Amino acid sequence: MARINFDLQQLQAFVAVAERGSFRAAAEQIHLSPPALSRRIERLESIIGIRLFNRTTREVELTSLGRVFLERARSAVDDLESAMLGISDIATTRSGRVTVACVPSAALYFLPKVISSFSQRYPSIRIRVIDESMNQTLQSVLTGESDFGIGFMSTLMPEITFEAIHNDPFVIAMRSDHRLVSRKVVPWSELESERLISVARSSGNRQLLDDVMSKAGLNPYFAFEVSHIGTLLGMVEAGLGLAPVPRMALPANHPNVVGRPLTRPSLDRQLGLLTKQGQTLRPAAAMFHEHLHAALKSNRFKSKASPLPTGHA
Repeated sequence: MARINFDLQQLQAFVAVAERGSFRAAAEQIHLSPPALSRRIERLESIIGIRLFNRTTREVELTSLGRVFLERARSAVDDLESAMLGISDIATTRSGRVTVACVPSAALYFLPKVISSFSQRYPSIRIRVIDESMNQTLQSVLTGESDFGIGFMSTLMPEITFEAIHNDPFVIAMRSDHRLVSRKVVPWSELESERLISVARSSGNRQLLDDVMSKAGLNPYFAFEVSHIGTLLGMVEAGLGLAPVPRMALPANHPNVVGRPLTRPSLDRQLGLLTKQGQTLRPAAAMFHEHLHAALKSNRFKSKASPLPTGHA
């Protein structure tokens, strides 16, 4: 069998152009001039004897054989990069890109803290966050738009692996001067006279809430519905009502909004990581996946119930 003599730099150049869809953008990513990058691609095409890209003045597109070769090239590059991850001076200067899909209630306060600690360790790895509904998070993982996702046990797909890591109970969010702030827990019966705010029925959190309420024979009336958790908390802060939310969505140190555990019935969700069945994460994504896994399991990033005011039972 003839020996194919190409090197890692040529494969890295090819993968960069394929992922960025631009010679100029890829050249910037791997710190080469565009002419030097073009020469590497041309040399690779000459060695393997196929055309990898269709080039026009406006765009670069993989050929059908180029798409096949891309998966093999990524695998080869990832294997070599993975072998180097244990070397600290290489690991700290690693570059790459990670795309993570995440439900908004986890993206609001939890995820920024995790990204901050990860970026301090790996400053050259870029992270893209897709903060969408649970259904859209699943679709993003399934289609490969994101490397993996953060979500909760809901309507899962057989093609998706869900690893439950963190139990996230619901609390009732209220202004810090509300009459119920002195309670250690708040039963749903205490909320009958309150105006309630909820995320829309299309939200996975709302679907979970409706299911628990239905089983308990309760039918709470929501005076306001919003699409995003940030808007919901803003309305609570403005005094428009109270809102059942996952504890992770509510920061412990919010100056004007606090949370109290809900009871009779209580409800919670299992938060965890979503990956596509059979998928092997690229090195940068695997590193961030491991970092998120540790953060979800530790107490360091978990939000806590807001403390009771001094002097209250």
